[in-house]
Amino acid sequence: MKIKTVSAGAFRTSCLAILAEVTKKRKSIVITKRGKPIAKLVPVNAEMDNIFGFFGGKGSITGDVVSPALSEEDWAG
Repeated sequence: MKIKTVSAGAFRTSCLAILAEVTKKRKSIVITKRGKPIAKLVPVNAEMDNIFGFFGGKGSITGDVVSPALSEEDWAG
């Protein structure tokens, strides 16, 4: 399956229409400049793309997180 490409100039002039197409068809579009890919526009998956709280509950604090990691003697070395 080939990914559709659009030039940066065409993207600039048709931005809203291209965004609507990506949303409707759920297909990515590569934006090119002078024939070289510079960006990829992908549809959002709201359930998977929400990274806020992604690591919530997956870590734990062990030890003292307030005190310095090294003593003054170790730091002066």
